[in-house]
Amino acid sequence: MAYKLTDQTIGQIAKCVQVAILTGTDIVDHLRQLELTVDEKTNSITCSEEYLSTFNENIAKMLEQAQEQQNQDTNDDGQLTLF
Repeated sequence: MAYKLTDQTIGQIAKCVQVAILTGTDIVDHLRQLELTVDEKTNSITCSEEYLSTFNENIAKMLEQAQEQQNQDTNDDGQLTLF
């Protein structure tokens, strides 16, 4: 039986590549974390809801940490400090 990746799954793989590039981490580690399910009715493979929820929570945490870091790196004049 042959299975096709859903558009959602392909999009999630693209997001994994983007996160790996932005964070300087290995794409293999991100792809290993993917949790996929098979839909026998449509012969398709999609990401599990639990995985998507965890992934989105992690992205939200990273964005929050980046914002906090940016706020710490900015002085009272709103200018970015170098040291």
